[in-house]
Amino acid sequence: MATTYSRPNIVFAKGLGAYLWDLEGNQFIDFSAGIAVTALGHSHPEVAKLMFEQANTLVHSSNLYHNLYTGELSKQLVLKTKEFGGMHDAARVFLANSGTEANEAALKFARKYGKSISEDKTEFITFETSFHGRSMGALSVTPNPKYQAPFAPLIPGVKVAKPNDINSVRDLISEKTCGVIIEPIQGEGGIRPMKQDFLIQLKQLTQEHNALLIYDEIQCGLGRSGALWAHAKLPKEAHPDILTMAKALGNGFPIGATMITENVENQLKVGDHGTTYGGNPLGARIGLYVLNQIANPKFLQTVNQKSELFKVKLNELKEKFPEQIKEVRGDGLLLGMELNQDPSPVVVKARELGLLMVWSY
Repeated sequence: MATTYSRPNIVFAKGLGAYLWDLEGNQFIDFSAGIAVTALGHSHPEVAKLMFEQANTLVHSSNLYHNLYTGELSKQLVLKTKEFGGMHDAARVFLANSGTEANEAALKFARKYGKSISEDKTEFITFETSFHGRSMGALSVTPNPKYQAPFAPLIPGVKVAKPNDINSVRDLISEKTCGVIIEPIQGEGGIRPMKQDFLIQLKQLTQEHNALLIYDEIQCGLGRSGALWAHAKLPKEAHPDILTMAKALGNGFPIGATMITENVENQLKVGDHGTTYGGNPLGARIGLYVLNQIANPKFLQTVNQKSELFKVKLNELKEKFPEQIKEVRGDGLLLGMELNQDPSPVVVKARELGLLMVWSY
């Protein structure tokens, strides 16, 4: 395998619910849910059943033709998003295979929109400690020198603002700005929620400059925050023009999606973007099932109940170890604990005890 990952010496062979087992039969609790992917648990029986049925019916037909599930998943994403308080003017969906692909589509759509106004309207604003993907476009709006430096020069015209600092955005935004991309709750950047007032003002700024607001909810969306979308807790004045998603949508099967308003859709023409595998019948059918399970008040209620328990217990640890633990942050089951020291020994020790966690920069 190519040298792109540093993995511990464990080989997983089986998963069920919140648990994983290695080749020696050792059991682990997967606190990361495959990095916010397996929202319904590993080896979910209904998902497995759907995969078997669809694999014996039709896996792939290409986007040259319609299939039974791509249109229906797109429709339900729009309807459920509105029903559960998200993106009030959602209208269309582009289906892809990953979060990075969803963000690439979002960046292309925003630039197409910008150039419909002016050939110079091509710039983006992103935020410190954000993460949007590894391909060249998504990497260009992921301002981490560790990730960017080996692959520079990247796509030009990207400016970096400070999260929760609206003045830093005012200093950067201009008539050349076509899009502003942000995670309502930063994931890899350290579980950092954006403040409501900041996001409201951010949307106002983008409207004043005729730029598009892109919410990357690849990690914080689809129930992870305790709502269907993290931004669903905001008034519609803070809703995005483009919303990206992936991870939990397939519960482990690769799928991503980019949701747009009719205003963005009006600028798109046949051939502006595409994908070979995106929206395949198998992925779309799984996504439809997962969406219907998560877009359920009882499901979201359990997320919030578990969240309160974790917040209480994690803050008890903070009180017990004030010199080691700086802060507990997050919402729903997207929670993080910032340490005053290198977290890797804690993560390694937890793994030795059968608990799988992830840490970020």
